[in-house]
Amino acid sequence: MNDKKSKILSYVTGFLGLIGLYFFVRIMMVGDTVLLEDADAQNSVLAPFITYSIFLLIATSLIAVVFSLINLTKNTEVLKRTMLGVAAMAILLVIAYVFASDAATTDGMGNVILDGEAGSVSKWVSTLINYSFILGAIGLGFFLFDFVKSLVKN
Repeated sequence: MNDKKSKILSYVTGFLGLIGLYFFVRIMMVGDTVLLEDADAQNSVLAPFITYSIFLLIATSLIAVVFSLINLTKNTEVLKRTMLGVAAMAILLVIAYVFASDAATTDGMGNVILDGEAGSVSKWVSTLINYSFILGAIGLGFFLFDFVKSLVKN
């Protein structure tokens, strides 16, 4: 990165930090007991801070996604590997969906829990639980393979 862009980025980062410091000082000046008890103080002090935090989260997320997409379009080899990874994850999701149950969720006594009725929501919850197990098993398998490989190497 050239020096001019680096300076501009440093100034912008410093400015955003000063805004955060301003909100921090405002919150400290009001005090936590007042903020717990007074709704007007919450609205005047915490609401702008929360709005600023949400703005920063959205802005940084968008910047990260946009620059990632720009980088992917510039480098076709990385784009191919990324698409292969996304396709592999999609295949694993389909496998998890096929093996997922859409039965109602019950407690220990066999009663259907609140919002645990059978149907598509239950199917997707079961799918994502299965998906997590599949990804965890793959990760554990790679970890164990690498561990054994390092033991054999030494």
